[in-house]
Amino acid sequence: MDEFATVLRAWRDRVTPEAVGLPAGPGRRTPGLRREELAALAGVSVDYVVRLEQGRSVNPSPQLLGALATALRLTTEERDHLFRVADAAPPSRGVVPRHITPGVQRLIDRLGDVPLAVFTATHEILLWNELWAAMNGDPARLVGLDRNLVWRYFTAGHEGVEYDDDHHEEFSGDLVADLRLAFGRYPGDRALADLVARLRRESPEFERRWAVARVAEHRASRKTVRTPVGGIEVDCDTLTVTGGDLRIVVYTVVPGSESAARLDLLRVTGLQQLTPG
Repeated sequence: MDEFATVLRAWRDRVTPEAVGLPAGPGRRTPGLRREELAALAGVSVDYVVRLEQGRSVNPSPQLLGALATALRLTTEERDHLFRVADAAPPSRGVVPRHITPGVQRLIDRLGDVPLAVFTATHEILLWNELWAAMNGDPARLVGLDRNLVWRYFTAGHEGVEYDDDHHEEFSGDLVADLRLAFGRYPGDRALADLVARLRRESPEFERRWAVARVAEHRASRKTVRTPVGGIEVDCDTLTVTGGDLRIVVYTVVPGSESAARLDLLRVTGLQQLTPG
């Protein structure tokens, strides 16, 4: 674990607070993140970070290693090295990628004026900006399968989004076809296999569409999202990250439209709940 402790300290030192959205503040004695800042970003205690950096904690879990890799803005190669020196197997190429690369993170940080989020190839949300949360509800409140768009769509409906019958038919078919594409691409992903099996058991509509065996990627659509400031009609475009198979979903509105004005208002109010005066 000596190499693990060495790279963890070195990579913490190179990440500036500004790079992860934290204020630098006066009187900093370290060029990078403080231990408590890394702990907060990775969701662990400061004492645990200390023990990791001193080589006193062995066998960190794959979940923790993934969280550290994201917090430290590691490249895919650096993430794999972190796993190996922790005596853990790097994520398999046959498993759905979940690692947020530094480039994707910077894109999210810079595009704060439009709602956007990052999903896996199976439509599990990983990362989002504040405007996305203001428009769709805060994904941080969701746990487990509820973080998966396909699961929620076919088991809980599409509350908060207005679809006409034609759009519902097209969007539903696209979701299933896109999930089937991932199912074939990542045959070793047990979580994906379990997701498909549960959807087939619990959603007759999903099972009907799965039986068609259509394969396709969902790229774009138009819909109206109900928000605290009223309905906002958005164009929804999906960008695929080369090499990582992540999906960046971006909402845009027609300039000068009523939806654009409402999005401007939502941008000001943020996550505040609007109440009648």
